[in-house]
Amino acid sequence: MIFTKSIQSPIDLNADGLRLLVSRFRGRAAARGDCDVWMASLGPSEELLRQFQADELSWNEFGRRYKDELFSDADVDFQNASIKNHGQKFTLRLLKTLGEQGNVTLLCHCGEGAPHCHRLLLAKLIEG
Repeated sequence: MIFTKSIQSPIDLNADGLRLLVSRFRGRAAARGDCDVWMASLGPSEELLRQFQADELSWNEFGRRYKDELFSDADVDFQNASIKNHGQKFTLRLLKTLGEQGNVTLLCHCGEGAPHCHRLLLAKLIEG
């Protein structure tokens, strides 16, 4: 099952399962033991995050651009005629499979009750 949580929330060894920090920034407040894996590539770009935090983008526009970033072709795609990575498509598929086999908790620096956080969008993309 896919869960979401703030990196500042207490660790629940029985329920959290695999703990993934999905933020471009690890942050000074996050100790290495707070997550199992840091996957910076699943966080929004610095530019997109700054635009949203500065209220230059609506939540819907942020979500659209974040999804576009996740699925955009990588430089390696331009070098391969037949095998394409298409951004994080394979990583998301792997996380969906892991979530079907056990618990996976997506972590970021937003507060626990934050209504607008990319980890919520990411969880929906993984599950969908």
